[in-house]
Amino acid sequence: MVLVPAGRFTMGSTPEERDYGYQLDEQRGSSVARANRWFEHETRVSRQLDAYLIDVYPVTNAEYKAFVDAAGHSPPFVTQEVWEGYHLIHGYDTVRRFLWKNRTYPQGRGRRPVVLVTQADATAYCAWRGAREKRRLRLPAEAEWEKAARGPDGHIFPWGNEFDASRLNSADKGPYDTVPVGSYPGGRSPYGLYDMAGQVFEWTSTPDERRPGSFIVKGGLSWDDMPGVTRAAARHSRPAMLRHILIGFRCSGDPS
Repeated sequence: MVLVPAGRFTMGSTPEERDYGYQLDEQRGSSVARANRWFEHETRVSRQLDAYLIDVYPVTNAEYKAFVDAAGHSPPFVTQEVWEGYHLIHGYDTVRRFLWKNRTYPQGRGRRPVVLVTQADATAYCAWRGAREKRRLRLPAEAEWEKAARGPDGHIFPWGNEFDASRLNSADKGPYDTVPVGSYPGGRSPYGLYDMAGQVFEWTSTPDERRPGSFIVKGGLSWDDMPGVTRAAARHSRPAMLRHILIGFRCSGDPS
């Protein structure tokens, strides 16, 4: 974990930044974000936060397995029936490579971000790990996540204000799958965090005020997304009980 110091930071986006996000997508042939006004809820504000700790990397499959084994927690999994009931864009064939079997993760994926976990699963893991480490851990709030991603000056991306497909795992360059955490050192945030853009969405502890029962997910956003939603200010939410191949998490906590 790293310590993010107390202080103010710039959260959200200006109309010009939102338009830049829309244009990035449109340059790649997608007008979905603009048509659905996806970026219009990124209110630009200056926020004051106390100091806090946050994980350098998303929680991996191997780390989550320690929790599954020690706490007897259910492993990440979703049935085809439940998945198809979500009505998401990915078919169940895409899900299969992420499914755990016999309470263990798929071979060769130990260092990749854990996915197919609910918001409650992620919360439980952080609490369990915190107890093991003798400190209080939790999911980060949306503002904490965003400050850790963009730094105090409100960079559009963790590395600066210009999109660079070589710095993250997104749809621009592939491989259209998760990769081991820390694979993109050029994409580190000002506080030294990895995978804050691309890779996977990440659960936060912040409810979505527009959608009861849903929580904000950040993460800039995932391995199959367009550039516009890989901005640190991008806001998205999912139902708390959803198990998605695009959603993982990292933990945060109060300084000891």
